[in-house]
Amino acid sequence: MRIRKLKLSGFKSFVEPAELRIEPGLTGVVGPNGCGKSNLLEAIRWVMGENSPKSMRSGGMEDVIFAGTAQRPPRDFAEVVLQAEDDEREELEVTRRIERGAGSAYRINGRDVRAKDVALIFADAATGAHSPALVSQGRIAAVISAKPAERRMMLEEAAGIAGLHVRRRDAESKLKQTETNLARLEDLLAGLDTQMGTLRRQAKQAERYTRLSEQIALAEARLLFARWRDAADAANAAREVARSAEGKVALAQGLAAEAQKAQRKGAKALPPRPAAEIAAGVGFDAANNYVGAQYARAVVREEQGLSADGLQVMRSLRRELLRALLVTDAQAQGTDTSITFFGSSGDSANCRASIHRSPSSSSAAAFSRARRAADAVP
Repeated sequence: MRIRKLKLSGFKSFVEPAELRIEPGLTGVVGPNGCGKSNLLEAIRWVMGENSPKSMRSGGMEDVIFAGTAQRPPRDFAEVVLQAEDDEREELEVTRRIERGAGSAYRINGRDVRAKDVALIFADAATGAHSPALVSQGRIAAVISAKPAERRMMLEEAAGIAGLHVRRRDAESKLKQTETNLARLEDLLAGLDTQMGTLRRQAKQAERYTRLSEQIALAEARLLFARWRDAADAANAAREVARSAEGKVALAQGLAAEAQKAQRKGAKALPPRPAAEIAAGVGFDAANNYVGAQYARAVVREEQGLSADGLQVMRSLRRELLRALLVTDAQAQGTDTSITFFGSSGDSANCRASIHRSPSSSSAAAFSRARRAADAVP
């Protein structure tokens, strides 16, 4: 690889954009102490991927940005562009840009890349940020006092196999990460096997639940259909019973209407009642009501503790009233009547009236009323 041009902007003391051309042959930079000769070599190492602030003679990576002076304000970024030509004479442009608080960004031929990609490109070209071809201040003394491992690294870089070692380290790191991932995957698979067993049981339970739910739904549907069918049959039977009852009611109403018509015809065909019988019936009903009232009062008084003499007087009074009633009714009907009371005079439960008459067909109703009144006397 042959470096052809170096562009700097805001890098350390190069506050203004500067360009360094490296022509074929020997190119030297001459100047007093502090003019920035070492900054050019550090810019080349920085654009090649150097990430050690100590190698840049600074406390932090952002210290490579121009910090400003009394006459110039500080810059917000620093940028270094390295133009080179590889062995196949293809142009290669590597750019590194750093901003305050944002970190570094790399581009190769205008395409954003990683810092690792930049380091591999220069390692394949047997150069890089730590190449022995770049000799900075104090580097000669470090080479003389270097340990065998450090000298071996210098020889490998000079032989152009440093890139292979970088790729080997990357491959080994990837293998270790893959092994770690495989071990982690095995742990996850073991956990998943346990979960799969649990999930299988749950799946079987879910299938059984679904099957039972379908069976229950089918049984409920059949039960509802059976109930509906029974209800429909019961409704049909009730309708038949209702229609039969309606027919019977209509028949009964017709018979009742015919009976009422026959009753009206029979009432019209009966002869009119005599006035004496009507009057006797009215008097008998009034006397019967009076006797009933007196009997109720006697029962109340008996419950209240009346004496035996008082009860005897009440019974005698009722018998006389009944006798007078019956005689009056017999006279109204024009028949002969004899009345005899039998039983203990003091025993109201065994005292009864015996009525003997020769009733006629016209006085049957009056005789029946008198007999019921006699039976009601205690």
